[in-house]
Amino acid sequence: MERFPEQSWDPLDKRVPSWLASATVTDGARIPYASNYVFLLELRHSDAPSLGYAVYKPGQGENPLWDFPPNLYRREVAAYRFSAALGWNLIPPTVEREDGLEYGIGSLQAYIPTDYSCTFFELREQYADDMRRFALFDWMANNADRKGGHILKGIGDQLWGIDNGLSFHQDEKLRTVIWDYAGEAIPAELIADVEELIPSLQGGGRAAASLEGFLSEGEMDLLRRRAERVLEEGHLPAPPPGRRAYPWPLV
Repeated sequence: MERFPEQSWDPLDKRVPSWLASATVTDGARIPYASNYVFLLELRHSDAPSLGYAVYKPGQGENPLWDFPPNLYRREVAAYRFSAALGWNLIPPTVEREDGLEYGIGSLQAYIPTDYSCTFFELREQYADDMRRFALFDWMANNADRKGGHILKGIGDQLWGIDNGLSFHQDEKLRTVIWDYAGEAIPAELIADVEELIPSLQGGGRAAASLEGFLSEGEMDLLRRRAERVLEEGHLPAPPPGRRAYPWPLV
């Protein structure tokens, strides 16, 4: 693959997760400069109208971290499933897969063709409401690495959040560039979505079942607690005192 493709499967197509899980890999290349092994794969599926592309993050290609357990790719899948449980299309379709992958089990995430020079910092004025949604999502998911380049503009006005592997930790680790709306009241429609979600995060609930195996019991407990805090506090958080609140680098 000589360059990033300009077209791929529509990530809003509900068939994409099943295509990612079963498509044949026909080509691939390692994405340079990533801290872990990351690959861009070309995929072919008999039911898909065209070639598709996916970002592959194998578990065995991860560098160990002192504060996160191995298999960060599972948190990529969890972020997608959590966004889906909220009814928010924030995270591109992401699946866990082992079959047919050179480096074994990992995550496959639908590739988003985009202008990589256009980051959160260029998008925030035009898409302020979308960024508020991302700010709320990242608070609940406890995202420790929301860089400006992790918000992509896809087809039309759809924004997507990528690189969510450093999320859902039990310790407070929120690090993000999206502090523009700190202290603002959370819009009523977002509060309603969170309120509807909370019962399904309880044991036996649909959201809890979808996250089982991807997050620990302790992480699930803290996820529920953060969702409850959204309703209790009603405002987006401010940068916490006493620890680093921004990721580095910012983009």
